[in-house]
Amino acid sequence: MDATACNESVDGSPIFYLVGIPSLPEIFFFPVFFIFLLFYLLILMGNALVLVAVVAEPSLHKPMYFFLINLSTLDILFTTTTVPKMLSLFLLGDRFLSFSSCLLQMYLFQSFTCSEAFILVVMAYDRYVAICHPLHYPVLMNPQTNATLAASAWLTALLLPIPAVVRTSQMTYNRIGYIYHCFCDHLAVVQASCSDTTLQILMGFCIAMVVSFLPLLLVLLSYAHILASVLRISSREGRAKAFSTCTSHLLVVGTYYSSIAIAYVAYRVDLSLDFHIMGNVVYAILTPILNPLIYTLRNRDVKAAITKITSQDLSCDRSI
Repeated sequence: MDATACNESVDGSPIFYLVGIPSLPEIFFFPVFFIFLLFYLLILMGNALVLVAVVAEPSLHKPMYFFLINLSTLDILFTTTTVPKMLSLFLLGDRFLSFSSCLLQMYLFQSFTCSEAFILVVMAYDRYVAICHPLHYPVLMNPQTNATLAASAWLTALLLPIPAVVRTSQMTYNRIGYIYHCFCDHLAVVQASCSDTTLQILMGFCIAMVVSFLPLLLVLLSYAHILASVLRISSREGRAKAFSTCTSHLLVVGTYYSSIAIAYVAYRVDLSLDFHIMGNVVYAILTPILNPLIYTLRNRDVKAAITKITSQDLSCDRSI
């Protein structure tokens, strides 16, 4: 995955060509398209169902579920940034992207990745306050504080990738830049450049560290305090109830960082380019498709709200 060699700089905006999965024969394009389409529809329907359930059910109008709305919205936006172009690539062979469209896709992909990491930290903080400081929970997690925490997560994530995107836009490319990926991933775009990529790769690595390890450290710190607080609860039922409120979030965090680990290993291990690309594709799809399943199956309140909504819809259909 070396940087593309160029003989000369080219003035004006280049056009990017998405190579996709290089070793995948065209005969498999439609099956891959169908699989990605199925995953995308499941992501849209699953997260939309969670959104509707939380908004429609008054008992879910709590800080924990306010942040869940943010998470589901992020999952929809995150996949919509990349999957539609991937579907177009495998169904229609639509491989070309303008310079501005590619950079926009790269920026949004990075921003939504950062947002998800920060929202998971905010959700961990919510669980920390709920379990470690239950008497102060209504005061500490009031609507104004919740909105501020969510807005801070979104705003920070929107600002953080800007330096890398601006620097990438200033690099030199051939008239047609070949991107060995299914979408405009930062590293793949940088490697399509004729310029020295050392600074860009370092910048991308630093952003990845900030987005990955710092939020993970904060989440682990929150759960260390939660664990210490729960172990001080005398009754077994009390400990089980406290842990049950964290189960869904812990599974989501585990899924998120597992997908990051898959993408990281795919890039670092000496595997073929196809594995590098698929590792990042798994990262882009795995978390958004599993999050609504986790909260639907593991969270009794969300599960009850969804059951209530679907039963009401069925009753309406029968009455008609």
